[in-house]
Amino acid sequence: MNFKLSEEHIMIRDAAREFAKTELLPGVIERDNKQEFPDSLVKKMGELGFMGVMVDPKYGGSGMDTISYVLIMEELSKIDASASVIVSVNNSLVCYGLEAYGTEAQKETYLTPLASGEKIGAFCLSEPEAGSDATSQRTTAIDKGDYYLLNGTKNWITNGGRADIYLVIAQTDKEKGSHGINAFIVEKGMKGFDIGPKEDKLGIRGSDTHTLQFNDVKVPKENRIGPNGSGFRFAMKTLSGGRIGIAAQALGIAQGAYELALKYSKERKAFGTEISNHQAIAFKLADMYTEIEAARLLVMKAANDKDIGNNYDRSSAMAKLYASDVAMKHTVEAVQIHGGNGFVKEYHVERLMRDAKITQIYEGTSEIQKIVISRSILRD
Repeated sequence: MNFKLSEEHIMIRDAAREFAKTELLPGVIERDNKQEFPDSLVKKMGELGFMGVMVDPKYGGSGMDTISYVLIMEELSKIDASASVIVSVNNSLVCYGLEAYGTEAQKETYLTPLASGEKIGAFCLSEPEAGSDATSQRTTAIDKGDYYLLNGTKNWITNGGRADIYLVIAQTDKEKGSHGINAFIVEKGMKGFDIGPKEDKLGIRGSDTHTLQFNDVKVPKENRIGPNGSGFRFAMKTLSGGRIGIAAQALGIAQGAYELALKYSKERKAFGTEISNHQAIAFKLADMYTEIEAARLLVMKAANDKDIGNNYDRSSAMAKLYASDVAMKHTVEAVQIHGGNGFVKEYHVERLMRDAKITQIYEGTSEIQKIVISRSILRD
């Protein structure tokens, strides 16, 4: 077992860290206050190769491994989880889905501009009555010969208003259950495709979250991804990789909060000495460091499983479950260490605390991760 990062991985991590500090940090509080999507920053992330990290260079991607992706996600998330979730969805859910399951024509038409950051993607699975229960799709796609007629509602869609290309999961044959579900490529501007108002969220306020409406949208037959009836398997496998990205995001949020808390504890004085010298604070820092490091090892294990071709359904679920819990727990502790200042926006930790909560919810709630893990270990 080798726990040492390669020189290439260190260079990638350092490049992402520098970008986060010099480009994401300035204005991050203002973007959060205004719920402002970081358009210019997304373009820069595309130029750096962050929008198509693992995509083959022949399709405009960076051709890097999952470890590199995790390192990038952690560094971006330390500073701005709203920016990192844009990267996560574009990479894990949209680019991966197209590269793994799309036709050559679909890859050339859609994957290439997505991987380069020229265009942004969105993944549309959740519905008002089909969030965690992904088999209960109310959105329908009726086969009309040379096209499908798409009707339904998708909600909580990240990049929902800014995306150009949407991967939409829909029911084509209800009697077949999960085997009657398909995935489709829908483009912004198709007739009957409407985007609802932006959601006013607790955290990741700079990301773009919308409800989408499909009213008799004609989707060309060639826009179906994979064989007929493969949509549910496509969605589940894509989400397994997505969980690695969100686990890395949670790890970054936790690490960012820890670094701020550590720095503050060495500067703030109480009872005649820096508060880091008080055991009550020192023990908090010890717990934070230990549990964040444990989360990092789980995240790296999941990423390595994906890179070497192991089944990563269980390890990605474990990484997301634990890292998201660590993020929530220790962003709260970071606020506590900051005391009253932790409640003030300029110290950043209150935003990290708000951002942490969503990592326990999206791309499968913590409860869903426990279902995935328990079913996996009971099959062994």
